[in-house]
Amino acid sequence: MADTAHQGELALRSADAAGTPGREAPRVSIVVPVRNEAGNVAPLVEEIRLALAAFEPIEVIYVNDGSQDDTGAELATLMKTRPWLRQLRHETSCGQSAAVRSGVAAARAPVVATLDGDGQNDPAFLPALITALERDPGLGLVAGQRVGRKDTAFKRLQSRVANGVRKAVLRDGTRDTGCGLKGFRREAFLGLPYFDGLHRFLPALIARDGFRIAYVEVVDRPRRSGVSNYGMWDRLWVGIIDLAGVWWLIRRRRRVPRVTEVERDAARFTP
Repeated sequence: MADTAHQGELALRSADAAGTPGREAPRVSIVVPVRNEAGNVAPLVEEIRLALAAFEPIEVIYVNDGSQDDTGAELATLMKTRPWLRQLRHETSCGQSAAVRSGVAAARAPVVATLDGDGQNDPAFLPALITALERDPGLGLVAGQRVGRKDTAFKRLQSRVANGVRKAVLRDGTRDTGCGLKGFRREAFLGLPYFDGLHRFLPALIARDGFRIAYVEVVDRPRRSGVSNYGMWDRLWVGIIDLAGVWWLIRRRRRVPRVTEVERDAARFTP
């Protein structure tokens, strides 16, 4: 199974290197993981387009994580009139981290931003993430931090407990690692160790590789339609082993070398 996933990622990277004939390389790639979000697709695609009008050319990559509703059909219809919209499909659901990684591997821009496909993340905040990364090459990640959460009281409690445990162990200074609004450098993301649940630990892992992290407060919105695909087990207990692994990775960090190639002195070179 791992070999199959690796081969799929190599194929996506090959397609990225080849580019799309007749298409200008995008300035930014937006990755949206979705599972059974048919009712949220069209409104969110239009909001992304409007929010990023000043950043064209763009590409928006929806990763359909084994949806069993009309999500795929909705995207296929929209793609007919939106050449910048792409759809990747997982045959079976592999989870949010896998969906994000598939999208980033397929992305053609050096800067990638993500947001959840349920409509709770407002695309109006995407320009702030992208602009910060373009202005400061030392930033590896700009992460949204939600205010005014629109979830139920129990769901807010779940997130507060999970974030509190993670913050106490990793001491990464991140109040809200569960917000789907994030912007980062594509190569920085692809250089991270991959595991299920990776998306919850991006600030700690990208900082481990020597990048600085910035934060932007974002306003949360109610879900338009459908139900959440994630519950308490996803936010805390299943992540305990991953949390221990990330803690170990951070403690084992070594200085990352800055490598430059010394150019040959052409004047003194004799073949």
